[in-house]
Amino acid sequence: MCGELAVFQGFYALLAGILPRLNQEPAIGMNVESPLSAWQRAIEEQGFVHDPAQWQAVQALQRCHDALHLGAGPVSGVYLWGPVGRGKTWLMDQFYQSLRVPARRQHFHHFMQWVHQRLFQLIGTADPLKALAQGLAKELKVLCFDELFVNDIGDAIILGRLFQVMFDEGVVLVCTSNQPPEQLYGHGFNRDRFAPAITAILNHMDVVSVDGIEDHRLHPGIAHQRYWVTKPDEPSVMPGMFETLTRGQTVSDQPVPVGHRSLQVVGASDSVLWCNFHELCEQPLAATEFMEICDQFKVILLSEVPCLSAEQREGKIARGTEDGAVKVEAGDRELPQLSRFDDSVRRFIALIDECYDRKVPVCVEARVPMDELYTQGYLAFAFRRTLSRLQEMQLQRFGL
Repeated sequence: MCGELAVFQGFYALLAGILPRLNQEPAIGMNVESPLSAWQRAIEEQGFVHDPAQWQAVQALQRCHDALHLGAGPVSGVYLWGPVGRGKTWLMDQFYQSLRVPARRQHFHHFMQWVHQRLFQLIGTADPLKALAQGLAKELKVLCFDELFVNDIGDAIILGRLFQVMFDEGVVLVCTSNQPPEQLYGHGFNRDRFAPAITAILNHMDVVSVDGIEDHRLHPGIAHQRYWVTKPDEPSVMPGMFETLTRGQTVSDQPVPVGHRSLQVVGASDSVLWCNFHELCEQPLAATEFMEICDQFKVILLSEVPCLSAEQREGKIARGTEDGAVKVEAGDRELPQLSRFDDSVRRFIALIDECYDRKVPVCVEARVPMDELYTQGYLAFAFRRTLSRLQEMQLQRFGL
């Protein structure tokens, strides 16, 4: 494992020093309610819909909660998976807020950025993954992930063992995902390297399918338009929106520094960023830059968003070339068919995920209606979550 980790040391070096905020202090939840009582109160007082699928999830979370606080048997983590909008994140957050033991709640992408940074700091350690897990176990008892999704070979190799050593050190994992454990990294290269992570999840976590018929993001809430369809020959709505949001603030069209880059903007103030799609999603920005953008701005305006559906193209890795850390020796290997927009779609998904997690509203001006943005392609499954989150951003309760 140490030899494999050396492959990624160059990448770790880039991350070192720019992600200290990801090493969050563990927190003890402030909500004195249990997961069960919080769910019951939401139904009785807040107009939530009774959902049998959620009930199964609440029971699993309550068992974990009781085991942690009452010593009621061994502690099993909880893995909540199902379609978008079924309340998985809300349920996990209620669980996290009810904890009276040291815990951390992070988006999964943030956690992996922290892992890479920590592994860089542990270069030279005999077993860096075990050392990382031991340090984590000293800081906290429970780790809560939102949106567990693996599509990177480097992350897959690390997670193949990391989950097991975390469980060995007594860390309890509670997470949400759109996929069952068996489908994680489903079509990834060298998937057998990730298989131990799946085994560890199945052995140490209660896996619950939250697949009710209700999309809870669609109610309750008051509509608040943040998505507009504007044809090329029609006037843009963004200048008026930008003026309204920045009234009384100093605005500029000068480049905004983000990480080691300068972001070209249409306009920006202390709290509002206005960029076109090309600048935010067609440039080589990474998740860390989107994190920094959400640190700096409270609202994002994104204009000139095209229809992202396009014909998929075949691809392959040629014989004898490098693919990640492993040489392809058996011959040419077919790659997933991608369209010309799919790299941009990946960034768009990452941007919306980060903004959603940080409660930063995104106002979008596009060429096509929301449900026509991306209707086919390799990323169609992942984009369902993005579409659902864009829909929720149209509700008044989401920011602003």
